[in-house]
Amino acid sequence: MLFGWSNSTCEAQINGIRLAKKMGAMIDDTSSFCQGMLIEKVLQNKFKTCSLEEIRDKADVLVYWGSDAQDSEPRHLSRFSYFPRGQMRQRGYEEDRLAIAIDVRESNTAKICKGHFYRISPKGDREFIFALMDALSGKVPSYEPKKMLELAAIMKKAEFGAIFVGIGLTYSIKNDFEILVSLADMLPNFNIMPMIGHYNMRGFNEALFRETGFVNRVKFEGGAHDAKYSIVEALRTKSIDALLVVGSDPVSSLPRSLLAHLASIPVICIDPCVTMTSKIATVTIPCAVAGVEAAGTAVRMDGKIIELSKILESNYPSDERILTMFMEAL
Repeated sequence: MLFGWSNSTCEAQINGIRLAKKMGAMIDDTSSFCQGMLIEKVLQNKFKTCSLEEIRDKADVLVYWGSDAQDSEPRHLSRFSYFPRGQMRQRGYEEDRLAIAIDVRESNTAKICKGHFYRISPKGDREFIFALMDALSGKVPSYEPKKMLELAAIMKKAEFGAIFVGIGLTYSIKNDFEILVSLADMLPNFNIMPMIGHYNMRGFNEALFRETGFVNRVKFEGGAHDAKYSIVEALRTKSIDALLVVGSDPVSSLPRSLLAHLASIPVICIDPCVTMTSKIATVTIPCAVAGVEAAGTAVRMDGKIIELSKILESNYPSDERILTMFMEAL
């Protein structure tokens, strides 16, 4: 299996997909236990979406759902969403923008929402969505009717809205994702934005989607796509006997119950940093830091391609170059 990719350049990701295809191997990335389902729906055009610049310039209602952007993406609020003045929102957050938080706890993001915080119980998003859909339809919802009617009224009046979907919501409705599609269909004035933590997760998802029609969990031998080809299931079922990790640290992020098999098989780790995975790897290959010691491109959470410039010299090759050498050696 080839795994990781979310902290690699687009060029390295494309080389990784080519390498997996040449080997008939499984390939997966961190989105298989994160935002992959949402990104796939976005790429399938199931949701209306937009750029971060459009949100900055036009958005008047912002909904942070299962997302604590203040702590997880701290520049998000100050540069693109709540705080900046935009072309059509010159008075900014003081008068021109309304922020709403929907979460299981009062996060730091919820604290800036000026009373528009809707607390839900863990895994209560599905019930909340159905109640909001009832309110948007003009019905009196059985769940928190006063609050839901208030929220529906705000969202109906929005000129340009954005719903920032965090992994709190994604995890909660992962077995019934179509309900979010149904809700979005009732809000034509709102755009859906996946809140992605890794800087180039979407880049890998888009590259694999172009190649296979799927964003993760692919086995090139037979052209198969299945949950069993995710890193979690492959380690749980012990169906892989070697692992190439690029731009990720699965030892730090995966459940402890899966690590015994990971530690028992040959692991090759390509990473600019010393990580828990690099420490247990059979072979560790240091690479240059993208955007500092190597140039390349990445895809932002809204799908915009960002150029990464080289500003320092390095004695290490880029991850793209290392994977090219792998291809040449096979």
